[in-house]
Order: sequence, then C-alpha cells, then structure tokens
Amino acid sequence: MTMQIGVVQAESPGWQNAGRRNSLVLGQRHVASALGRVPPTLLILLSILSVQLGSALATVLFSSLGPAGTAVLSAGFSAAMLSLANRLQAGRRGAIPQGWTLQRHGLLVLVFGAVLAGMLLPFFLALQYIPLGIASAIAFLGPLTLAVLTSRRLLHFVWIGIAVIGLVLLTPDIGVDLDPRGLGLAVLTGVAWAGFVPLSKQAGRLFAGIGGLAWGMWAAAILLLPFALVEGSLRQAGLADFGGGFAVALLSTVLPCVMEFQALRRLSARSYGILMTLEPALGALVGAIFLSQDLGLRMLIAIVCVTVAAIGMTLSERQDDR
Repeated sequence: MTMQIGVVQAESPGWQNAGRRNSLVLGQRHVASALGRVPPTLLILLSILSVQLGSALATVLFSSLGPAGTAVLSAGFSAAMLSLANRLQAGRRGAIPQGWTLQRHGLLVLVFGAVLAGMLLPFFLALQYIPLGIASAIAFLGPLTLAVLTSRRLLHFVWIGIAVIGLVLLTPDIGVDLDPRGLGLAVLTGVAWAGFVPLSKQAGRLFAGIGGLAWGMWAAAILLLPFALVEGSLRQAGLADFGGGFAVALLSTVLPCVMEFQALRRLSARSYGILMTLEPALGALVGAIFLSQDLGLRMLIAIVCVTVAAIGMTLSERQDDR
C-alpha cells in the first residue's frame, strides 16, 4: 500500500491528496482495530487514568507556563487535534453543519467554549492549593448535583446526602490541610461541569461527531488567551513547554475521547456511567503516586463517599430508565 501511494504522489497533486487521505483513513482503521481488541471496561478505566495523568502533568507545567498558560495550550492543541480527527471522520461537509449560521448558533459555541474554559482554568488553579483527588471529587459534585436536581425519586436524595457527608468530613481540614481558595475553584469547576452536560447535548445535535467539542475548544482557547497573556508566563515558554501542553491536551482530551468512543460501541450506558464515577478515586491514586500528595484518612473517606454516591445515583437512574 505504501509503495502504491508513493507512485500516485509523483503523478498529480490531486492524487497526492487522495493518497494522503487514504493513508490517514488506513491508519485510523488500524487504531480502531487495535482498540477494538481491548476490553471496553479497560478502555474506560484507561480513559479516566489518562485524564488524571494529564492533570498531574499540568501541575508540573505550572512553574514555567502558569495555570492559564497551561490551560490555553491544552485547549488550543485539543481543538486542533479534535478538528483534524473530525475532518478525517466526517469529511469536509461535516465541518460546518447545514443550516448553521453565526447569528443562530454562534452564541451556543461561545457559551460552550466558556463552559469548557471554566472546566479547565479553575481546575488548574485549584491544583495549586489542594490535592488532585480532592479537586476531582469536589468538581464531580457538579454533574452529580445536576442529576439530583432533575430527579423525582427520594432515593436520589439519599445519594446526594452521602456526598454531603463526604463534604462535611472535609470541613475540619479547611484552612488547615485544605486551602479554601482551592475548594472554591474546584466548586467553580463543578458548576461548569454541570453546565457542560446539557450544552454538550445541544452541540451534539447541531454538529456531527466530535465537531461540537472541537468548535467549543477553539472558543475556549480564545477566551483563555487573555488570562494567559496577563499571567505572562506564556511569552517565555520554550519548546519543551509547548510539548508539555501538547501532552496535556493529548492525555486530558484527545485520547479519552478516542477510547470512550470505542468503548461505548461495546459497553452499555449503565456500565459506562458506573465506571466514570471512579474518577475521584483514580485522581487520588494518581496524586499520591505521581505528585506525592499525602491524603489523610478523613480525606480518603470523603472521596469514597462521593464515589459511592455517584455509583448509587447512576444505578438508580438506569433503573428508572427501564
């Protein structure tokens, strides 16, 4: 196949572009085939682990790029890679949906970008003050609370009660082992995450594939750029820093999207929802191993409470859907 593409490239620019597209499509098929042999449960766990590793790497970049600089590079590289992947998957016609106008849908993209920026920058800022596992647990309360507020069963409020117990367990550590600034920033991340749920559905109905997420990431990068410029670290960034930003984008956004997309083809929504609730626990594990973040017994129990509440909420929702 490679030899045939090389011959075609020498004949005509049009055939050269076609050859490149064929080779990229062939590469996509090889990747999809390889991921298809991995159990879907393992893919989801690897996706969550990838996100947490990306967050851990981001904390390393703070000393040179700063949180805002790391966030804007992550959003920009994510937008570029997602746009490329969507272009290869959906083709040129899938880039802009039919009937799309700036007046009608530009506000949705802008708000979606603001929500994505709100998930990135406050979370990165929070990691300067509190451990990764605690930040992930607090942020995870956003979509969990949204699920409870839209529910009608008393059992759902039992699960949110367990999550509140986890928050109460953290109270004695606030101002001692937990900086209130970090907790507040994690709460902002949770609010943005709660907003991400309905907005992503609207963007998914408008754009094919991951096009909505790609456009949202471009908007997020633009919105984050002023913060990075004010911070000033981005102006002094070197090649290694840009490579680190690319790695954060790859670990935090692109690889999880690919792995979850493949896993959902063979995994029920119920199982997917349960597995995703393990994110705070894996965040604590990554923070302990890679960032040497020591979590006390009370903090660990708090993370377990949030995880149990999320699992219970997911199970209850799936039973309601039956």
